[in-house]
Amino acid sequence: MTESTRTPDDTSADPRAALERLLEGNARFADDAPVHPNQSAGHRRILTGRQSPFAVVLGCSDSRASVELLFDQGFGDLFVVRNAGQVVGGHGSAQASIEFAVDKLGVQVVLVLGHEGCGAVAATVAHLEGAEPLPGSMQVLVDLTAPHLDPADPSSDAVERHVRGAVADLRGMSEIVAAAEAEGRIVVAGGVYSLHDGRVRAVELPAPR
Repeated sequence: MTESTRTPDDTSADPRAALERLLEGNARFADDAPVHPNQSAGHRRILTGRQSPFAVVLGCSDSRASVELLFDQGFGDLFVVRNAGQVVGGHGSAQASIEFAVDKLGVQVVLVLGHEGCGAVAATVAHLEGAEPLPGSMQVLVDLTAPHLDPADPSSDAVERHVRGAVADLRGMSEIVAAAEAEGRIVVAGGVYSLHDGRVRAVELPAPR
């Protein structure tokens, strides 16, 4: 992975404008009017020696939620971190990857992206309602998701609650992310992707400045 060579006049230099750029791409995708930016052979060649993504997205590994597609972005635009259930903790690679994007690549947006019909969230709800633990290493997904849900009613707004919880985990666990947000170098947000209409709705907005 190469470090960023973003120039000062980059149009994504304002973190809130960068977030809007991300959401505008999703609107194009949902409206079935994608422009497929930065996907030419020439653009790929430009990126052989550097990368300057404007956002890092922590998303779920679900095959129906391909991040670059649903935000209508191209090569070099997004630094994507994916695992089942978009969990932050555990072995720490997700947090470390996000910190690399913030500290070394100079992204302006950190977005935690959940989605409707998430299997990891559904497994957590089932566990809290009495199901047996998942086999192998999979139980860690449940263990990291469960604290975000309502123990009295685990299925209530489960995906949204988990996204908000993952954002809070990231802010609380990562000094790099917390400092960059406090200094106004990044915005941190959370969203949920709809499998039905293709739209991302915000469930955790950037902190006010």
